[in-house]
Amino acid sequence: MKKLGILMIIAFGLGLAFQACDNHKTYAELKEEERDAIRRFIEVRDIKVIDEDQFFEQDTTTNVQQNEYVLFEESGVYMQVIERGGGELLEDGRYEILVRYEEEEITEDGTTDTLSLNTWVNYYPHPDELMITKSGKSLSGSLNTAGAMYSTHGSTSAPSAWMLVFDYIKPGRKFSDRSHIRLIVPHSEGTITASRSVTPAYYDIKYQLAR
Repeated sequence: MKKLGILMIIAFGLGLAFQACDNHKTYAELKEEERDAIRRFIEVRDIKVIDEDQFFEQDTTTNVQQNEYVLFEESGVYMQVIERGGGELLEDGRYEILVRYEEEEITEDGTTDTLSLNTWVNYYPHPDELMITKSGKSLSGSLNTAGAMYSTHGSTSAPSAWMLVFDYIKPGRKFSDRSHIRLIVPHSEGTITASRSVTPAYYDIKYQLAR
């Protein structure tokens, strides 16, 4: 009986040791898991990935019927353009953009868990406000503290992927002229929460130029 008790203690100790090892994965291992999660998400959603050359040949549009997403190799961001918008490409200057969105964490098996919402049907009565400054190829942006993104992540920093899209979309001032895009975002181009946890995210976003 005493030997059995000792064996149980040893087994329990080994279990804790293995758990500790699993909880201290290297950054390289976490990034590999992230790549696998994105790959599975693309498979689950039956997404057709196109390269940037084809994207530009299609006048910076994606074929929604074929569920196309363009992969931007440098950032690792995937983008689907559903509606470019009824306005114009942003010129140099400062702009206020109203944002309605859904944010979902991409899990290991390629499915998603909802993280944050600011849609017409949830409890946020006003869009998130994104202030953008554009100067040549440089784009920077910050979010207001009253929106859902700040409430969820505690930061006014806009995800880099949210900035990337403004080279291609044309958000207008009318509701009917909003831009509509979807993004698959690796942690390096996402929120502060995603960066800390090395977790990819999926976004469905509508941008509208403020009046």
